[in-house]
Amino acid sequence: MSKSGIFSTSKLVAAAAAGLLLTVTACSSQGGAQSAPAAPGAAGGKQYTIAVITHEGPGETFFDRIRAGAEQAAKQHGVTLKYSNDPDVGKQSTLIENAIDSKVDAIASTMPNPDTIGPELQKAGAAGIPTVAINSGIDSYQKYGAKMFFGSDESLAGQAAGQRLAKEDGGSSGKVLCVVHSAGVQTLETRCAGVKQSFPNTENIQVNGQDLASVQQTLQSKLLQDPSITAIVTLDAGVATAAMQAEQAANSKAKLVTFDLNQDVVQAIKDKKIDFSIDQQPYLQSYEAVDSLWLYLTNGNVLGGGKPVLTGPAFVDSTNIDAVATYAANNTR
Repeated sequence: MSKSGIFSTSKLVAAAAAGLLLTVTACSSQGGAQSAPAAPGAAGGKQYTIAVITHEGPGETFFDRIRAGAEQAAKQHGVTLKYSNDPDVGKQSTLIENAIDSKVDAIASTMPNPDTIGPELQKAGAAGIPTVAINSGIDSYQKYGAKMFFGSDESLAGQAAGQRLAKEDGGSSGKVLCVVHSAGVQTLETRCAGVKQSFPNTENIQVNGQDLASVQQTLQSKLLQDPSITAIVTLDAGVATAAMQAEQAANSKAKLVTFDLNQDVVQAIKDKKIDFSIDQQPYLQSYEAVDSLWLYLTNGNVLGGGKPVLTGPAFVDSTNIDAVATYAANNTR
């Protein structure tokens, strides 16, 4: 998705928020300002509680921005935020059950394995608790009754990465290594499948993203074993740092690209050690999830007509890294 599309989504949310403000401050036919009751969720109104539940694992800095976006939206709307996480989808399902039992007003959840997470979201809906999906589950969220989805089209993102690599290399004559850092997470497999669709000579390699030292060792061994690799695609910013170290140790000249950002990746793009990042804007995903659930609870709004609201993919490279760097330093990109 283009950046203009992403900015249009933000404008839509801003317009909805502006509409609520106009309702509260509407003037009477006589021209005098009339006071209106406080909107639910505002000062003096109902205090809403929204649960955000993710498959975040230890050391996965990507989710720092997911949490930051949710916290900012909750702060702006006076919402009580309950954030919880577990990389085990069975335990994540239990967290959703706990949120239902505690009678939260709404739930936003990632769907790394829709067959496991989806039925729990259905239970929430049956209990009268509106849900949205974030980050993963784009093909399944509607099946399980989630009202909205905020995230990237991972197949499209992978295809875009593969197309760019093929174009920069003058064709897909080289070999891409796609690094899957978490087993059983369908979005990661979908990204690599998208890369392979555009760059057929793509091989997946499984690593343990929660142990970056082992990631480096595994990739270093692979690069030494297979000098035909011309590009590496990592699916996480932290894994990208380990891949960069592996390349240096193996004296590999393979091009390195990654999904997502952190300050190390920002600096590596500036230093031209990483060619580009495919940014899905995780801060925006959770911010819009909490913001839109608040709008649904207070005004019945459904953003995007129930269709996926895309926050990516967008490329970050040497042409725009300086503008993005400031936001990355603030943990919002």
